[in-house]
Amino acid sequence: MSWQEAEVRELKVGRYMLIDDAPCKIVEITMSKPGKHGEAKGRIVAIGIFDNQKRSVVYPVKHKVKVPIIEKKNAQVLSVTNKEAQLMDSETFETFLVPLSDEELGKVTPGTEISYWEAMGKRKIMLQN
Repeated sequence: MSWQEAEVRELKVGRYMLIDDAPCKIVEITMSKPGKHGEAKGRIVAIGIFDNQKRSVVYPVKHKVKVPIIEKKNAQVLSVTNKEAQLMDSETFETFLVPLSDEELGKVTPGTEISYWEAMGKRKIMLQN
């Protein structure tokens, strides 16, 4: 299990949650007041960390949502091909391929150390700005 549960009212902007089984960074939260016969609701707008897709959901504030466990790790770049990089984890020495975006292609070079995130069985290179 690579996630844990949290209530909607515990979420904050800048944290992460799962929407449609995709880890997303929360960019906006608006809470409504409770109605005459209902409870307060929270509207959450988030952006996927792997696909940069904007998603929004509305849940009651007591509703439990899944929060992904994101592991931040370091790796050495072994090689760069067309649209992917071969990395070796600095702790486990496991080698694996990670797809590269057009922006990352020029910045990831063999022999350098980079940071990457692992969540829900996917990996993404995180470049320092």
